[in-house]
Amino acid sequence: MNPTLFRNIFLLVMVLLQFVGCRFSSQKTVSTAQGERGVIASKGMVVSAHPEASRIGLEILKKGGNAYDAAVATGFALAVAFPVAGNIGGGGFLVYRKNNGETGSLDYRERGPAAATRDMYLDAQGNVLPEASTLGHLAVGVPGAVDGLVETHRKLGTLPWKEVIQPSIDLAVKGVVLTEREANALNETREEFIQANKFNPHLVRNTPWKAGDVLPLTELARTLERVRDKGRAGFYEGETADLFVKEMRRGGGIITHQDLKEYKPVWRNPVIGTYRGYKVISMPPPSSGGLALLQLLKMVEPYDLRAWGWQKPNTVHVMVEAERRVYADRATYLGDPDYYKVPVEKLLDQDYLRQRMATVQMNKATPSVQVLAGDFMAKESDQTTHYSIVDQWGNAASVTTTLNGNYGSKVVVEGAGFLLNNEMDDFSAKPGVPNMFGLLGGEANAIAPGKRMLSSMTPTILEKDGELFMIVGTPGGSTIITSVFQTILNVIDHGMTMQAAVSAPRFHHQWLPDHIQPEAAALTPEVRETLQKIGHQIRNRGKFGRVEGIVRLPNGTWEGGADPRGDDVAYGY
Repeated sequence: MNPTLFRNIFLLVMVLLQFVGCRFSSQKTVSTAQGERGVIASKGMVVSAHPEASRIGLEILKKGGNAYDAAVATGFALAVAFPVAGNIGGGGFLVYRKNNGETGSLDYRERGPAAATRDMYLDAQGNVLPEASTLGHLAVGVPGAVDGLVETHRKLGTLPWKEVIQPSIDLAVKGVVLTEREANALNETREEFIQANKFNPHLVRNTPWKAGDVLPLTELARTLERVRDKGRAGFYEGETADLFVKEMRRGGGIITHQDLKEYKPVWRNPVIGTYRGYKVISMPPPSSGGLALLQLLKMVEPYDLRAWGWQKPNTVHVMVEAERRVYADRATYLGDPDYYKVPVEKLLDQDYLRQRMATVQMNKATPSVQVLAGDFMAKESDQTTHYSIVDQWGNAASVTTTLNGNYGSKVVVEGAGFLLNNEMDDFSAKPGVPNMFGLLGGEANAIAPGKRMLSSMTPTILEKDGELFMIVGTPGGSTIITSVFQTILNVIDHGMTMQAAVSAPRFHHQWLPDHIQPEAAALTPEVRETLQKIGHQIRNRGKFGRVEGIVRLPNGTWEGGADPRGDDVAYGY
């Protein structure tokens, strides 16, 4: 077929898909006093980073599957359609709430291989080796994504296993039509793909990728077929495991058959708190996200943010002062709870949080060098992806999954067609030395065999008066926590619609480096000047986060908000 004709057909198909997305919904987006209203649906909703993934998830809901069937289907679909972050070679977290009020969370974070050592990324002088924990085979942690999706379905799903995975296989067999954003990302990463691999992977070709091109995924389709037919064993044992270990040996990686065989996800109790009468349910360690989010919300709760106004000087100042204290705590006290006793209760203690904010002065920024982790002891690529789902019965799933950096380690398993993570960088390669996101870590997050590395992922669910209210989460590395934090405040304190809340420009502070990092439109010149006068440093950054949110409206329908920073789509019916 003529390439120009093919691209024209692709663009027509994408327009039709958007039309179909609206037809799924009970009404189109509308403008309100609280901002643009997102997609509205009366029964079920899927919000994800890719139209194909949202479509597949919604199809499962319409077939009578529950939110967890749809979560599994959407997860596999993202591994096919969204290779920059969707994956079967990474890991993630699920937070769920059933319609009877039962809550829980599943940790399918990657683990350190058995051969991992504390100083594996240091040279003879004890300095961190550049790129050793971010690019190539040695950067890979033992993946948990497939086992996490299998376990989610085993415990929570209702449809047959093969029925929830088959749509992603069908998509992989056809190949994925690239958007302009996806084509550009593949082109920009071409040299790293070549550097990291010992063969030319399917993500590399001689001519640049363009919107409308089809990404071939036949090897990935065969890998997914083995998972369809054999479940967990189709990935962690047999042909896929053999290809995986062969790839490790080819590139100097250290993951073995035994590492794969021994991997297990862990069901954990979520961390739970409150904010202005809303119940907040989020991910516990080894994610730092839930704890940090609850700390931030309780720290700012005494302040009248609504009266001050959205992103006005006092509002931003208080939020930043809370953020610098929370990220200082994160660097010291957070790690894998199976290897380190994380002081969860102390970190969430209201007296402790009041003490942390007692030093805040409204007319003066606190230099981060003066902010240490709280003293109560006895003496994340940026490229992650999130999806939010609710079904016709009111079951909810909030899922964040990741390869860590863009396309992870850039390593593709030859013969199996999937990318591998670079999650080992989320350990502290050397305590006190920042990772790729500029985050510091301490002994609690030191490398160890079998240990899960610390994360910022923050899949979250909110209740109001005992009823499901909101499902929210985002990618963004170290900015995940602050993006979820701001989105919740946008809805609860500033009265925004879900769509307006996820679209609103954001800012970030993570203790060190000591500056506010706003998107270009986040702070007006007048607000910037006021903040700088009281001692805040400001450095612009590009757009960050791709928040996916669903909120219950007063009439009982659902509004889905899909972040315009990406190709994200909300579909409902």
